[in-house]
Amino acid sequence: MLKIGTNNKDEPKDQLPDKHHWSFQLSKSNDFVDYHSSLKSSQPFWIAYYRTLIKTEILNRDVLPYLDTALSLAQLVTKIPIQEIVVTDDEKRIIEKILNGHVAIRLQEQDKQCLLVNIANAEFRPVGPPQKEPSVLGPQVGFVEELDTNVNLIRKRLPVPELCSTEITVGDLSKTKVAILYMDGIANTELVNEITERVSTIKYDHISDSSYIESMISEHTATIFPLTIISERCDRVVGGLSEGKIILIVDGSPDVIILPVTLIESFISMEDYSYPWIIASVYRFLRFFTFYLAIFITPLYVAILTYHYELIPSRLLGTLASSRFTVPFPPFLEVLLLEIIIELIKEAGAHLPFRVAQTLGIVGGIVIGQAIVEAGLTSNILVILVCFSTLSNYITPIYKTGNSVRFIKFPLLLLAQFLGLFGIYIGFLFTLVHVISLSSFGSPFAGMYPIRKTSFQDLWFRLPFSRQQQNPQNLKPEKKKKSTRTITYPKKITDFNE
Repeated sequence: MLKIGTNNKDEPKDQLPDKHHWSFQLSKSNDFVDYHSSLKSSQPFWIAYYRTLIKTEILNRDVLPYLDTALSLAQLVTKIPIQEIVVTDDEKRIIEKILNGHVAIRLQEQDKQCLLVNIANAEFRPVGPPQKEPSVLGPQVGFVEELDTNVNLIRKRLPVPELCSTEITVGDLSKTKVAILYMDGIANTELVNEITERVSTIKYDHISDSSYIESMISEHTATIFPLTIISERCDRVVGGLSEGKIILIVDGSPDVIILPVTLIESFISMEDYSYPWIIASVYRFLRFFTFYLAIFITPLYVAILTYHYELIPSRLLGTLASSRFTVPFPPFLEVLLLEIIIELIKEAGAHLPFRVAQTLGIVGGIVIGQAIVEAGLTSNILVILVCFSTLSNYITPIYKTGNSVRFIKFPLLLLAQFLGLFGIYIGFLFTLVHVISLSSFGSPFAGMYPIRKTSFQDLWFRLPFSRQQQNPQNLKPEKKKKSTRTITYPKKITDFNE
């Protein structure tokens, strides 16, 4: 038997290779292997595969030994102990399977009929805790880059036949698999069909991440707000499915798309469900409040110091004046300088190795901040306000929503510089109208208009589980009510009552 992983250069050729045969097309790559399985030319079986796509241990153990004991493809089907075996003469399908880690076995070199055995090397990084949405409490299971593993993680938590999956291949070159998951009987059927059609009509050469799919199927492209939630948390995805949302999983990406969503859902942390409902509701409100702080705190600083300094309390005015005494810049340039430095530190930290990024954060946050103040380029008070704004920005659990906040504050700074508080008001109204006009796959994106009764059970607030009796109305689910009931326990007599 020949050595695996090398082309059989010594095999005598009775005829020139057929240029129209699929093996000739694939032989342009050095990692493609095509050889006769025996030193005797009278023996059957030619074998072909990409050595970079298969598991050679399985090939040596479960495929090659049986080539010496069989005389036909039909006999091989009954002998090879691998479940996924296909016999076909469809050339397009043969190439597709080989490119996905199958090994092709044929009787003679120029035969069109092949036995395709799946021995794909599907090893990816193991399932671990979510990196982008960490939490102290609750499940610590994050998705990985392998589609089947991600579907497996979801099915383990929703072991019901109503969980349906539709796979579509997109990308002319990448041939990326996209799985559309939904709960039959709960998710809106029209929306499922619409999403399936949108994904099916995608035309692009290379799809390497779920973000490609997200932007290609969205009806609004001229907005800075993410109209879906991209999550790597399994519990968030399972929760969305049970309410009637639709999930898109892209092979090769650990980020799973949840749709349709509202802006308010960006402030929901899965940790909320591990706290008493009162604490969870307060935390949810705190995140929503800090969202506005992150946007408006530095534009307000510019507007008030430039046009409306009479609004500053007299006791604070002296402190503020002494703090800015040595600053040579107007408030706008002072804020712009510090905000750009903070953005540079964020960008550098995001693209550096973890340990280097930690060091950069310390250097940027303490050393550079202190040096700027001592150099008289900015005031102490502004450093405190910018740090406060940055912390508020990071409280948002969804990373993409935080990026939207980072962008909004810069046009507001310009409006504050030229129009003062009136400019901030104009910017706020424009943003509010824009958000209200957006829709996430037919559902209002703002989550505040029109007002829904279900918005007050697990959106703005997190009521007790027994009070969350309906699925969100904005999803237009087939199943309106959740399977829940209120249990009243008899009051226990304690030592205090006695």
